[in-house]
Amino acid sequence: MRFRHPDGSTVHLAYCTNVHPAETLDGVRAQLRDHCEPVRRRLGRDRLGIGLWLARDAAAALVADPAALRTLRGDLDRRGLEVVTLNGFPYEGFGDAEVKYRVYRPDWTERARLTHTTDLARLLASLLPDDVTEGSVSTLPFAWRTDYDSGRHRAALGALTTLAERLDALADLTGRSIRVGLEPEPGCTVETTADAVAALAPLGGTTAHRIGVCLDTCHLATSFEDPARALGTLQAGGVRVVKAQLSAALHAEEPHRAEVRAALAAFDEPRFLHQTRTTTEAGLSGTDDLGEALTGGLPDTGPWRSHFHIPLHADPEPPLTSTLPVLRETLAGLVGGPTPRTHHLEVETYTWQALPPALRPRARARLTEGIAAELTLARDLLIDLGLKELP
Repeated sequence: MRFRHPDGSTVHLAYCTNVHPAETLDGVRAQLRDHCEPVRRRLGRDRLGIGLWLARDAAAALVADPAALRTLRGDLDRRGLEVVTLNGFPYEGFGDAEVKYRVYRPDWTERARLTHTTDLARLLASLLPDDVTEGSVSTLPFAWRTDYDSGRHRAALGALTTLAERLDALADLTGRSIRVGLEPEPGCTVETTADAVAALAPLGGTTAHRIGVCLDTCHLATSFEDPARALGTLQAGGVRVVKAQLSAALHAEEPHRAEVRAALAAFDEPRFLHQTRTTTEAGLSGTDDLGEALTGGLPDTGPWRSHFHIPLHADPEPPLTSTLPVLRETLAGLVGGPTPRTHHLEVETYTWQALPPALRPRARARLTEGIAAELTLARDLLIDLGLKELP
């Protein structure tokens, strides 16, 4: 979906396909047929943007076979779909029964991460619509925090510098400018926007032009960051918002109450990591997972927020809520001003099948309806901010 900003530029809205597990190229093509095109039709649109997730095997197959890449591009065109951004955070196995900490490997200290991200950038340059010259790829923020030291950080910075050089060469070759955004996430070496500025400070010149952040509003809220202050921190630090992921976290206002804990326990599931945070007089306090918080690992004197992507249009039942207000405020700061801070927006609710059983879509059509409802909400927010939806 495309929108015209009052400054005349185009803002792209997509939804991320990591909600549909697929590791192979055949699986990706099936996603387009079984999910993405039906969402477009449900919205009544001639064209729909998708934030494509290409796992390692799918990406490698496309790099090795130019004919397969042309076929995929043909599939997108034929089904009324377009791609301006890729989600390069999960490497493989995102649809497994248990993901947890494995989603952070390989990290930016490992050559496999550089190779995969380079592949994604090259593929995106070929998948961009004919009238689009800028694309984005989101990726993990260096590494998970444990066992990360100054030596590993130097290695990661070296890999990102190499990546920037490759992206420059790609732009010279294709005329397509691809940028990569590191996605601050609770528990990682880069959790907050201040962390991002500090970690990226050693990068300069061309590298800083190519490497920025992907701002996920669920992660921002989970870490209790104020949107205006966060955006100000990035701007002051010279860090570009390459893309933004529109998502909402799980919020519990009174976690000391038994009924609130019972409601939270329904979201403690075995597949994904749900980092949980609260604020205390000493600052931000947190656990790596929701179950750890519920068993006494987190003070309950103030509100809790958990890294569980809640469908944007559907708040959980009381006494829980979502952090949709944080999304609204962040979006206003990103695209509500005289010029957009980013032109790539992506709805990223990958947790539909991890919701409590009563809330999970039991049929493909129900998932289609839910994703379309999320995109409709995001579209309405953009229109309220003065953007005009394009055909």
